[in-house]
Amino acid sequence: MLPEREEIARLVVCEDDKPTLELLCDHLVADRFGVLAAPTAADALRFCQYNDPDLLLLDLSLPDASGLDLLREIRDPDRSVNRVDPSLAVIIVSGRGTERDRVRGLAQGADDYVQKPFSYSELLARINAVLRRRRGSQPVTRVAEIEINKLERSVKVGGRRVELSVKEFALLATLASEPTRVFSKEELLQEVWGYRSLGHTRTLEAHCSRLRRKLDPDDRRFVVNCWGVGYRLVGP
Repeated sequence: MLPEREEIARLVVCEDDKPTLELLCDHLVADRFGVLAAPTAADALRFCQYNDPDLLLLDLSLPDASGLDLLREIRDPDRSVNRVDPSLAVIIVSGRGTERDRVRGLAQGADDYVQKPFSYSELLARINAVLRRRRGSQPVTRVAEIEINKLERSVKVGGRRVELSVKEFALLATLASEPTRVFSKEELLQEVWGYRSLGHTRTLEAHCSRLRRKLDPDDRRFVVNCWGVGYRLVGP
């Protein structure tokens, strides 16, 4: 029996071009995202209202409404009118590429703006970056028995307080932003230490080893070394 598929996040893909919509959905599903395909603004709004997505990929040229109008409705803070979470992450994906278009989209509340034609790898990186920022804005993150309070800069495992150094805390917070994803060594060195290249440093390995012992002195089960790739916070 195959293990149950665990989704990274739920995305609404609002795109009226059928081949582009199908291609995006196929790639995102293969990368373990839950996907809701919305060929119209009305479909996208309905999914955002009733399916609690984590992020909306939004085209601006839609058959029934302007993508910017949909974005304005999503960002409307009046909850009597707007039944969508106003803080929903939104990335505009559009063929309009002028500076004015980008500025207008970002000014209306988009988290990022990607111009068509786009590289799927770049779009995926931007999706993950926006989701990390959004999740990172929450003061308390819970993963399995681990509780991370960013306001207090405190960590508990099963109610037991764990004392971490500044870099150990930053490393744990980064891994916890997407606990089932493998972060490459390059990503972690750039994100936590600001290194531009991998080089020959053993800093990451040393910090992961200490973090693993502190979180679980007996089983050391939380920080998983995926050999030749990087690290993740929890196992499958």
